[in-house]
Amino acid sequence: MGHFDRLQLVGRVTYYFGWVALICGGLAHLNIARSLFDALSVNKRNLLELSVVCFLICMASELRALTQSKGEMSSEAPGVVKRQAAA
Repeated sequence: MGHFDRLQLVGRVTYYFGWVALICGGLAHLNIARSLFDALSVNKRNLLELSVVCFLICMASELRALTQSKGEMSSEAPGVVKRQAAA
């Protein structure tokens, strides 16, 4: 698994984890499953902060993966064959 693939995997995992945290925050706000969140000692603000942090990590991972892939593509000029220098 290359660096690009790992960055995209981190982006996907944090994206979906952020949505799960956001949905749980919505459920806590609507007092659905309130006893579950109280038992876990999790409040609405913690869930909101978790979802925001996950989305920020997701965006950073995806942007870094995109800039890295564009950098790799621009470094390879079309039609140019790279040869190893003779020693």
